[in-house]
Amino acid sequence: MPDPRRFGVAEVNAGGQVLRLIEKPNDMNNNLAVVGCYYFPDGSHLVKAIEEQVQKKISLKGEYFLVDAINLMLEKDLPMRIEQVKTWLDAGTSEALLDTNRHLLENGCDREPTPGQLEDTIIIPPVFIHPEARVSTSIIGPFVSVGAGSLVQHSSIRDSILSPGAHITNANIEGSLLGYDVVVNGLIGKFNLGDNSWANW
Repeated sequence: MPDPRRFGVAEVNAGGQVLRLIEKPNDMNNNLAVVGCYYFPDGSHLVKAIEEQVQKKISLKGEYFLVDAINLMLEKDLPMRIEQVKTWLDAGTSEALLDTNRHLLENGCDREPTPGQLEDTIIIPPVFIHPEARVSTSIIGPFVSVGAGSLVQHSSIRDSILSPGAHITNANIEGSLLGYDVVVNGLIGKFNLGDNSWANW
């Protein structure tokens, strides 16, 4: 990562063995970001390390981090190596989540609607429209994911994620994240709305 400071990083030796993990480093000397995927053949050792971490109150600003438990294991000579990934998709911020959505849609996760899902609607690929979603008299795309049970009417949606059950009517939205069962009616702009939210004009 060009700027690893909001991630964890792995400090490794010349042979690729992990020496320690650093959560949210203050500097940019090490940009080997941890993607958050770990494999332990025996989970009981991790449980013991977490118990030790809690007992010793090893935390940062009142929050316990998994990397601290892993560091306790590394101090006890846990053999751990890294596996570099070619593509890592971040979902830690709304902008990163939308960027991940764009990447997935451009790389095989798109799904255009089936006959009967659309009525008087223009689709600008790539998009993902769940088979149980319904869209009418709208413009969808590019880079839009529409979840199951969603209903979009008389709207224009671009570069957005609609979670299952979202209902969008008479709206023009872009760069938005809409949670489960969100209702948007008559609005224009960018919205980040949690589950069961209502936004009406």
